Amino acid sequence: IGGEELLFSEQNACPHCGLSFPELTPQLFSFNSPLGMCPTCNGLGEKVEFDPDLFVVPNKSINEGGVVPWGEMRKKKTSWRYQIAEQMVERFHISLDTPWRQLPEAVRHLILFGDPDIRFHYQSENFTGNWPFEGVINAVRRRYKETKSQSMRDYYSQYLSQQPCPTCNSARLRPEALSVTLGGLNIQQVTTLSIRRAFAWVEALRGVKDAAGLTTDALGLDIQPPFPILPLGGEAFEIAEEVLKEIRDRLKFMLDVGLHYLTLDRPAPTLSGGEGQRIRLASQIGSGLVGVMYILDEPSIGLHQRDNRRLLDSLLNLRDLGNTVIVVEHDEETMQAADQIVDFGPGAGVKGGEIVFQGTPAQIKRSRRSLTGKYLAGKMQVTSPNSQRRQNGAWLTMSGLTHNNLKNLTLRFPLESFTCVTGVSGSGKSSLVTETLYPALSRMLHNSKSKPGPYESITGVEAIDKVIHITQSPIGRTPRSNPATYVKVWDHIRRIFAESPEAKLRGYKPGRFSFNVKGGRCETCSGYGKKLIEMHFLPDVWVTCDVCHGQRFNKETLQVKWKGLNIAEVLALDVRAALEVFGQVPSINRILSTLHDVGLDYIQLGQSAVTLSGGEAQRVKLAKELSRVSTGDTLYILDEPTTGLHFADIQKLLDVLHRLTDAGNTVIVIEHNLDVIKTADWIIDLGPEGGDGGGEVVAVGAPEELARAPESFTGAYLRGVLGKAEGGRRKDEGGRMKAEELVLRTS
Repeated sequence: IGGEELLFSEQNACPHCGLSFPELTPQLFSFNSPLGMCPTCNGLGEKVEFDPDLFVVPNKSINEGGVVPWGEMRKKKTSWRYQIAEQMVERFHISLDTPWRQLPEAVRHLILFGDPDIRFHYQSENFTGNWPFEGVINAVRRRYKETKSQSMRDYYSQYLSQQPCPTCNSARLRPEALSVTLGGLNIQQVTTLSIRRAFAWVEALRGVKDAAGLTTDALGLDIQPPFPILPLGGEAFEIAEEVLKEIRDRLKFMLDVGLHYLTLDRPAPTLSGGEGQRIRLASQIGSGLVGVMYILDEPSIGLHQRDNRRLLDSLLNLRDLGNTVIVVEHDEETMQAADQIVDFGPGAGVKGGEIVFQGTPAQIKRSRRSLTGKYLAGKMQVTSPNSQRRQNGAWLTMSGLTHNNLKNLTLRFPLESFTCVTGVSGSGKSSLVTETLYPALSRMLHNSKSKPGPYESITGVEAIDKVIHITQSPIGRTPRSNPATYVKVWDHIRRIFAESPEAKLRGYKPGRFSFNVKGGRCETCSGYGKKLIEMHFLPDVWVTCDVCHGQRFNKETLQVKWKGLNIAEVLALDVRAALEVFGQVPSINRILSTLHDVGLDYIQLGQSAVTLSGGEAQRVKLAKELSRVSTGDTLYILDEPTTGLHFADIQKLLDVLHRLTDAGNTVIVIEHNLDVIKTADWIIDLGPEGGDGGGEVVAVGAPEELARAPESFTGAYLRGVLGKAEGGRRKDEGGRMKAEELVLRTS
């Protein structure tokens, strides 16, 4: 053209700069596909790197061991590290007694990463000279690569953690995929949106009037300058119309089951069981199937009362379409909304397994035999085990909390009190307690390597001896694990058997009665009682051992008996029966009583850990803590401990938690259950919404104070639960309400 030769490419390539662009296919936008994944992190968004946060203790000075690999510098004044530290003091005019977080940024960067332009003088018996300091992290990285010792590699590995990929910055996709935008946003920016905001974005692209004027600021995206999301027009809308409608419908289904706060890129392993169920439920609602039987197990787990109504409406909608919905549930609102209730009992374990009642919610309230019906009718209530405690004036205070959606909060937790952290789903409860408070205390008190969410300071830790997080994770992952071994009662039972006349005659020691070591166990199954059969292309299967028939021990060991029972028969006892057998043995009775106190009468001592629910596993852990000699000053953290519990079991759990608190400990519970919340000494309510709309303190105080907070969703529901005690709430001379006077009624 005009004498100039123009070169064009049919392969999306630029002949001048040499860059090429692959064909735009769906695989290009998938981090699971080699075509779309970031080549550095293979689509994971993270790489294992040395973590600067694991090298330092922010609240300690260099002299106190603030730089972990250096140790306590005040004890190493003859080391070359101390020479470097002294020269830093002179150069930057700092003190080695200044806490790490208060040191100048230049000093902290120099210590961690070094500086080739700054030389330090080294002097020892073998050498003298000036060299640059490579930095603590670079030194550890070099030694990690050079060492041939596995023990040293294990030592250096304590400073490794998952870090954002430096190439894609956690976007997981290659740059070409991130260059494609729709409505001004690339696919990674869209997936960081919550479901509620993604729904608004789709509506804006479709040109819906209610979404007009939507901006990137309103979507919570840090894009400068912000811009409006404009509707697609012309050919673009014709192409995208059906796809956008499908996306909109799927997002609406998830909104309907109360998942508005989840982001689209939320990792599946971080979802609770209830959230996972509701996502699958949303996909079924969208299928529009008729004549299907749906079975759900505790779908209300993790749901605030406000969001629970949406879930119930979705289940009722499935029913109205012509489906059958069966729900295993303890939630009162769900039971009240049911067409039929089937109540099992009358007790648990061997005392259960019968249908106590079947009928409508109105009918079960009149049943004399149904314990559930008595609670639904208000004839029985979950009550506070004692009066509200007078606070001792000691507080644990955290400030500058900014993890996930927390908005620079400062919060106080009263010590030696029972505190509930509440709020709508996704309001930031777990970000506060389990992802910031617990890891921070664990690092300070137990030198844990867990990394807490960002915060500025924490005070009041000196009043705490240890922190324990009682989770719902399994107590074991193989058939060998069981409650008896976990709570340490099995050691005492083995000693009892070893002291029997028959065992002494045969020379058996306590180890003979262990299924974990050779001697007394069945060697065919190695003490499992079951054998693992590999099925190659199918999941492996555990089958009962054909030699010991599941008894775990060889026949010689089974010939030794105590009170007419051999060791395998003792393993088969439930807790209630074991208390009758070992009631006169103080060491065993004390531990078994704690299992009884947490409502686990029905589980067998030798019951496989893999058969325990999350709630049962949590209560076994709680029993183990109760069986220890209490020293007070322990902080216990529990996340939704009422999961899977009946009203009567919640009462037992509350008795235990308040017993721990009365012993001088501090209990912090994340909870939605109003029967637990109403018995708290102190409540911290987060919100007001979930996701980006949360992370703020809505209200704090005693239950009665929270119930009066007009902006609190939790308080609104709490008002319907808190009743007036008969004759008023009189106080005794000590200023504490008498336990028998604190009557809390459900409306």
